Amino acid sequence: MKVKEIFDLAIKQGIANDFRSKEEIKEFLDQKKEIYNELSKEEKSYFDQEDLINPYTDSTVHFDNGKEIKKVLAGIDITIGSLLLAKELKVDLIINHHPVGKALSKLDDVMNLQIDAYEKFGVPVNIAEKLTHKRISEVSRGINPANHYNIVDAAKLLGINLINIHTPADNCVAHLLQQTIKKSQPRYIKDILKTLMKIPEYQEAKRRFNGPTLFSGKPTSRCGKIVVSEITGGTEGSIEIYQAMANAGIGTTIAMHQSEKHRESAEKAHINVVIAGHISSDSIGMNLILDQLEKRGIEIIPFGGLTRFSRNN
Repeated sequence: MKVKEIFDLAIKQGIANDFRSKEEIKEFLDQKKEIYNELSKEEKSYFDQEDLINPYTDSTVHFDNGKEIKKVLAGIDITIGSLLLAKELKVDLIINHHPVGKALSKLDDVMNLQIDAYEKFGVPVNIAEKLTHKRISEVSRGINPANHYNIVDAAKLLGINLINIHTPADNCVAHLLQQTIKKSQPRYIKDILKTLMKIPEYQEAKRRFNGPTLFSGKPTSRCGKIVVSEITGGTEGSIEIYQAMANAGIGTTIAMHQSEKHRESAEKAHINVVIAGHISSDSIGMNLILDQLEKRGIEIIPFGGLTRFSRNN
């Protein structure tokens, strides 16, 4: 496979597992086209054309030398040392999860997904939209000073192919957890934790002393309506969203990770919070995509926190 084919496959998987329908994703991209068409000639010269066809701006191809890909180094977090490791291992491509380069610059854009997700969970869309847009502006300012192209520049100098797959992978794990919880129909919070612990990535996380845990509520607390609301959508949403969730009848949220301020807000709204785990959840999402590459004969070498469990057997 070529780099572009691998990336396109990941985007396809992201769309297939998105909370939104294909029609809603098309509408999202059509809005981008409308914005582009209204720009001046000068402004259009700065516009990233990929935004018109890729609904996940936090995922992109950073460098592609055009060669056939047979061996991949796949991980969660990349460093300059990771690039040197890739060179030593003679891999054809690095697939990183977390955004770097322009994908990090545009992380805030994918947070619009959260609006549609909360609407499907029962939160009035006008409330979800206003609170999420407020949070998007905060994230935009937060990532502004980062050295976005440090890793990308190094990869190009070393001639190493590099892509990152963020929201498409997060969509995959969100969908898997949603289906798993729906099937198990947990009554109490302890039942959610037991269900999560049937997943190999979470078992490994527990062996590493970082397994699924409870941030708000008790093991014997009743779940109420359960939503997988903090697994995909770029990064943490609005701190103020929890009261709106409670008003919509939601009792429990399953998250990858959560700040202390978010936890306090959820607790104040009487929302139970189950933390599945950050890197372990990222590993699940990446593994679901990497399985598709493995089926096509590509060798996968895990690094950077990725715990590799294949579901092809």
